[in-house]
Amino acid sequence: MSDKGSAGRVPFKVTRRAMVLSASAGLVVGFATIVAYTGLQKFNARTAGGPAAQASYDFQLTRADGGAFSGGELRGRPFLVFLGFTSCPEICPTTLYELSARMREVGPSMDAVLPIFISVDPDRDSAEILARYMTSFDPRIVALRGSVAETDKAVAAFGAYYKRFAIDDDYTVDHTAVVMLYDAAGKLQSTLDTHETPDAQRKKLSMLAS
Repeated sequence: MSDKGSAGRVPFKVTRRAMVLSASAGLVVGFATIVAYTGLQKFNARTAGGPAAQASYDFQLTRADGGAFSGGELRGRPFLVFLGFTSCPEICPTTLYELSARMREVGPSMDAVLPIFISVDPDRDSAEILARYMTSFDPRIVALRGSVAETDKAVAAFGAYYKRFAIDDDYTVDHTAVVMLYDAAGKLQSTLDTHETPDAQRKKLSMLAS
C-alpha cells in the first residue's frame, strides 16, 4: 500500500462516493481476513491425524528468480512453509513481516531452516511481481510459484488448502493461513499464527532450528 499523506493537514471534503468506496474496500479486507481464517481451520482439521507428515514432497515449482525448485530440496533439513499471494490485503504481509522479525530475533541458528513462501495465485503472481514483493521481507525466505496444476500438487503435499473466490469483478484467495513448521524428518512439528505472542513464536522457531 502507498501512503499519500503529507506532514501538514490538507483539507478535504468527504463525498458520498468516497464513503461508499471506503466501505467497499473495508468489506473486501474483512472478507479476505475471514476466508484466510477459514483456511486456517481447515488446515488444523486435516492435519490433526498427521497426513502432512507422510507427504512425499514430490512437486516442482519455480523460484521468484526463475530457478527451479524441487520438493526434494526439503528432505533432510528443517523447513517452514507459508501459503499466500501478493495482493493479499492483510494476513499475508502481516504474517511474512512477523516471520521475518522472529527469524532475525532467533539469530544465526535460523540459517539451518529453509523457509518457503508458496504463492497460491498463479494467474496474478508472476515471477517478477513475486520477486518485487519479497524485497520487503527476510531475504532467506524462498518465494515459489507455479502453474495451477503445480501449485495444487505442492499445496496438497502439505495437507493444506486454497480456493479462489470471486468478489464483484475481481477475486481473492482463501488459503491455509498458518506457518507450518517441519522437522528434518519431514514431520509437522508445530505452526505459527498471527494470534500468538512474539515470544511464543520465537520459542517455536528456536526449537525448530536446534
